[in-house]
Parts: sequence; structure tokens; C-alpha cells
Amino acid sequence: MMRTGARIAVVAVILATSGQAMADNNFGIGVKAGTLGAGLEGTWRPLPYMDVRVGANLYEFKDSGSQAGINYDGALNLESYYGTLSVRVPLSPLRLTTGAFSNGNELTLVSSDNDLIVDIGGTAYAAAEVGTLSSSTSFSGVAPYLGIGLDFTLFNKVGLNFDVGVLWQGDPTVSLLADGPIAGDPAFQTSLELERKELLDEVSDYKAWPVLSIGFNYNF
Repeated sequence: MMRTGARIAVVAVILATSGQAMADNNFGIGVKAGTLGAGLEGTWRPLPYMDVRVGANLYEFKDSGSQAGINYDGALNLESYYGTLSVRVPLSPLRLTTGAFSNGNELTLVSSDNDLIVDIGGTAYAAAEVGTLSSSTSFSGVAPYLGIGLDFTLFNKVGLNFDVGVLWQGDPTVSLLADGPIAGDPAFQTSLELERKELLDEVSDYKAWPVLSIGFNYNF
């Protein structure tokens, strides 16, 4: 998390420095929040009908629930860095946006069952023999983005913007490990692989991540 915070700080410095260097109405810097987390964003408008945006998003969300029949404590770690190009619709706040994200979004799970017997891949095992299950889900490192946005500006300085789109993360990669006494048993490994595939099926919905955000920016 400290490494991620350092990255965010670097992005903030770059954006602020760029704003001072350009020092005109074609550059803005802002904050935003949405389904990708909290973020910083810089905007450059080389042409009246076009803008380029760079930014970073970060957030961690923790929750508990059942996945593939197993109770887990989970953490969804959102981390992404992006560059986008937007084309504005004339005489309208509407814009069309496309771009690419460096995608570090990850879901981690740790089993929290208190039952004496657990079902792993359709086979019953003693919980003490299975131990703790841990899983990690990651996605493609580069994810394309497509969306639309609305930009509203007051006195050509203070702005409010909305974004709606889809981040295509691709098929997830899921790992599932156990740390109990039978973790290395071939028969148990077969059951564990079946459980991993069930988990993979459940998290596959995340490959198309919906993007909704609201942001505030200041134009230099």
C-alpha cells in the first residue's frame, strides 16, 4: 500500500508541475470518485473539441460473503493508471472517450468458515485437515476503456464532470491455495482445482468493469 501511495504522490506532482508549466486555460487538474476508486486527473486540451487526460485511481474495499459455497473475508484492491482521448460534441457538454488503463485491480479472499466439515469441489473434508483457503484474482495488466462523459464549467475555471463507461479487464486469473495437512494430497488437489474453477466462474463477471464517476477540476 505504501508503494501505491508513493505512485499516487508522484502522479500528483507530475500533474501539478505540468499545470504550472503550461499555465493557460488548456490545462486542468482535478479529483474524482467512482467505481474505480478515488483518483487524481489532469486534462490537456490541445484543440477546442479534443482533450487528453491522464490520472490514477486507488481504493480498498473489504467485505465478507460466500463465493462458490465457501465463506470468505475479501478485499477488493482497486489500483489503475490511465490515459484517455476525448472528442467533444459541438455545442454540447457531451464527449466520447476512449483510452487504456494500466490495471492493477485485484481481489483477495481468505476463508472464514467455522464449520467442522467443508465442501471442496463437491467433496466433504474435515475443516481442520483443509486449513485456511486463500485466493487471489487478477486481470490483464492493460485494459481498454470506452465511455461517454459530460463536462460543465463555470467561468472557464471550475468544472464538474461525469463519466459512464466500461473497462474491459479481460478474463480473470484465479489462484486457490490451502495450508492444511492434506494440502499436498493428490485427491485433495483435484477437489481444490474443481473449487478454483467454480470460483473462476463466479468472478468472471468482473471482466467487464462498469465505470461510473463524478469529478471536480480546476482549469489553469
